[in-house]
Amino acid sequence: MIVVTGGTGQLGSQIVRQLLQRVPADQVGVSVRDVERAGELSALGVRVRRGDYGDPSSLAEAFEGADQVLVVSASDTGPAAIAHHVAAIDAARAAGAGRVVYTSHQAAAADSLFAPMPDHAATEEYLAATGTFTALRNGFYASTVPLLLGQAVQTGELVAPADGPVSWTAHADLAEAAAIVLATPGRFEGATPALTAPDALDLKDVAGLLGELTGRSIHRVVADDDEWVAGLVGHGVPQAQASMLLGMFRASRRGEFAATGTDLESLLERPVTPVRVVLEGTLERIS
Repeated sequence: MIVVTGGTGQLGSQIVRQLLQRVPADQVGVSVRDVERAGELSALGVRVRRGDYGDPSSLAEAFEGADQVLVVSASDTGPAAIAHHVAAIDAARAAGAGRVVYTSHQAAAADSLFAPMPDHAATEEYLAATGTFTALRNGFYASTVPLLLGQAVQTGELVAPADGPVSWTAHADLAEAAAIVLATPGRFEGATPALTAPDALDLKDVAGLLGELTGRSIHRVVADDDEWVAGLVGHGVPQAQASMLLGMFRASRRGEFAATGTDLESLLERPVTPVRVVLEGTLERIS
């Protein structure tokens, strides 16, 4: 039995769909906070059980009989995130899972300038001490790019703090990679190589792509860090969240997300999804 946590989430749901193309449905289970949202999976023969990182007692039943458990990283940051990951790892081991797979990040490091990265590093360290594991060093989600555009299409200016190159990687590609790893016992032990696109783009590059797709001139405008954060707070974003988002830019300009490689394409045996395709989808939705 392979149990996927967050089976109705953005990444987890895609992993389950990919997994069902590789293993029988009765060998797949999902751990979800709201079982009613997983009715479609249940109809396909997937085992659906409630499991909540914040309620460790629920995980024992959710993980029962699991040979492998995929722990999708929590949306929290800091001690809360690490505590949730530890609870899931402990429950997986207690249920007898011989292998735990964790959705980590290419830039997992204790000294990262972006808050989620030390959480990933701490989780990997804890996980490594518990037995056989795989930490998927996923590239930075390409779905973040549309969120950084602001009013660029309308104003012709992409305004954001100074940044650096990022190997933006699509959820769909990473979901397929996770399914391949889960369906192939022994494929990758420990931390994987960076599972990323083969190239890295900064926001000037993104502005150029956006201009090509819209036929407009899109200029990259570098905002002052403090002014940018103040602008977010002025629009209702909590100060802590705004500061964390600034950390993403600070980390990118230090080169934390610039690693590229062909390991993801090799695993998928096909080219990965380029940022251009992500932008095309965004423009279709807003047109």
